[in-house]
Amino acid sequence: MSMNINWYPGHMKKTRESIEKNLSMVDLVLELIDARIPYSSQNPVIDSIVKNKPRIIILNKSDLADEMANRMWQAYFRSKGLDSILLDALSGKGIKELLHASERATEDIRKSYEKRGVINRPIRAMILGIPNVGKSTLINTLAGRKSAKTGNKPGVTKSNQWIKTQGRLQLLDTPGILWPKFEEERVGLNLAFTGAIKDEILDIETLALKFIEFMKKSYPELLEKRYKIVVEGSPLETMEAIGRKRGCIIRGGEIDYTKVSNLILDEFRKGVLGRISLELPEE
Repeated sequence: MSMNINWYPGHMKKTRESIEKNLSMVDLVLELIDARIPYSSQNPVIDSIVKNKPRIIILNKSDLADEMANRMWQAYFRSKGLDSILLDALSGKGIKELLHASERATEDIRKSYEKRGVINRPIRAMILGIPNVGKSTLINTLAGRKSAKTGNKPGVTKSNQWIKTQGRLQLLDTPGILWPKFEEERVGLNLAFTGAIKDEILDIETLALKFIEFMKKSYPELLEKRYKIVVEGSPLETMEAIGRKRGCIIRGGEIDYTKVSNLILDEFRKGVLGRISLELPEE
């Protein structure tokens, strides 16, 4: 499967320029990535954008990711000198840890202001992340109300806005940004598996077969447990076995490949299949 996707709309270019312009207004960068695909969901140019600004890596959807993989990724970021937090933005699990980490990361800045007589100044933070990684959900959880638009399609957030939270944090929301080109096929696949790329960009049946291929190698027991099948043979044979078990059949007893493909990917994205990480730091 060849994936040479060029996707860099004009608004994403403007977003990068806006972020670079607004960095001077914030004390801290909160970088939100998908815990299931930390490498694939991390914008490769973020280091050059953020530079020396204090930064915290937020591994969102960590409740959907493999627990051992979560620990490995935290150790990896620690080795890079970056603090990281495991978060489930939907339930709010990990919010307290995030607030504590924000206090730690900005301690020197706050002390500098206190010396000048500025007490209890808010921690001004910017949340960055690629589309569909859960930024708006996190902002709404932190704010305790619906402050940011949310949606299950990439690119819902359109413009900058300051948002007060219940704690000390004051957030500058920005639209997610993507890179000009997916240089690696695996990155494009992982983004497609998790729904960060619109399904229409890729053939859903080929995508599901690629996902089954990964699952057969890394988590075959989860497929067997969920679909009550024996994982053997090719990815196509596994897909057909799932289709028969789930009644994804069309006239003449043929497998409805589109229906079963959507079923498998949907159940992965919702966490129904179990806790799955698509990549590890050592890879």
